Amino acid sequence: MFTFAYPARLTVGRDGRVLVEFVDLPRVATDGKDRREAFEEAMDALGSDLSIRLSRREEIPVPSRAKRGHRMVPVPLWLAPKLALYVAMRDQKVNNSELARRLGVHERVVRRMMDPQHATKAEKIQAALAVLGKQMTVEMRDAA
Repeated sequence: MFTFAYPARLTVGRDGRVLVEFVDLPRVATDGKDRREAFEEAMDALGSDLSIRLSRREEIPVPSRAKRGHRMVPVPLWLAPKLALYVAMRDQKVNNSELARRLGVHERVVRRMMDPQHATKAEKIQAALAVLGKQMTVEMRDAA
């Protein structure tokens, strides 16, 4: 199971701004005037970093468990399904052409599914995950 949320440290600076640093993504950090703004900025920064990794076909780090004092920052909903498909394809060593063959579509359809800038319908990604033996679920929980 792959959870699409990453642990982050939130610290308050001398100026009162809240700094957010991701445990598993050392090159990603942001801040905000308060905790709410910092958390919103953290989701945006996380989405930007992971979409760049996806575009470049880089490794997507597996999120570690949150430790005491950490807060889990979810991957934005526009990106999480695409990452799920990408991770499943990499784990099974399935390329775009092979997935397209299994789905009975042209390879460019799969390429669009993997493009962070393309608005892919959730049903298409669900179908692609299904042919890989995967299923994506959405969870709702109380905010920390």
